Amino acid sequence: MTTLAGHHAVVTGGGRGIGRATARALAHAGAVVTVMGRTAGTLIDAVDRGDASAYAVADVTDRASVDAAIKDAEAECGPISILVANAGAAESAPFGKSSPDLFRQMFEVNTLGSVHAMQAVLGGMIERGFGRLIAIASTAGLKGYGYVSAYCAAKHAVVGLVRAVAAETIKTGVTVNAICPGFTDTDIVDQSLQRIMQTTGRSREDALAGILKATPLGRLIKPEEVAAAAVFLCLPEAAAITGAALPIAAGEI
Repeated sequence: MTTLAGHHAVVTGGGRGIGRATARALAHAGAVVTVMGRTAGTLIDAVDRGDASAYAVADVTDRASVDAAIKDAEAECGPISILVANAGAAESAPFGKSSPDLFRQMFEVNTLGSVHAMQAVLGGMIERGFGRLIAIASTAGLKGYGYVSAYCAAKHAVVGLVRAVAAETIKTGVTVNAICPGFTDTDIVDQSLQRIMQTTGRSREDALAGILKATPLGRLIKPEEVAAAAVFLCLPEAAAITGAALPIAAGEI
């Protein structure tokens, strides 16, 4: 596929999980891809394996770090026309025991991480008359889950952010959308399963069955299924889709 030839895409949190699968899918579609993240090793591995063309080390919670990484990426690979703001984290705790610091941490990574990356590239996209901003949110941005109130609040904020920025950019040639995956086969879900196993003594199979109870399809979503949606939203044919929050939720939403 060369449907995205000529485009430079940046994927934050691109070293593993959904980010890595999205980088790979965009590269296979013909884009030049820069993966961004905090851990150089996983980013270098993505480049070595052909899932990306370049990498940049940055912490999305640090605006100056993101701005510098974006500047370096454009110097190396050209203007950025696609951004997938994927970097995120999830922590669990009962609401009554969720400290202000936990809420701040979830907002810093999940919400401000998206804000920093989007602001770093949006101006250039508007000047050139084309851009695709995609935030990887979550079904936790569309509904509530117990014991992850801080994460849900942060992901709801991401969906609201996308809708607001889409309204501002509606006639600029830039589209702004969120993808909202359900439980996906990633490190974040694996860590959640480990916590359930440690606190309840349940087996991994029982813990997995518990989190999939509300999922009609009855299995974890594959990162590649989320990545395919991201590629679709980057196509010229998706130019009329903006301000959307697309569930990849195995029937849960």
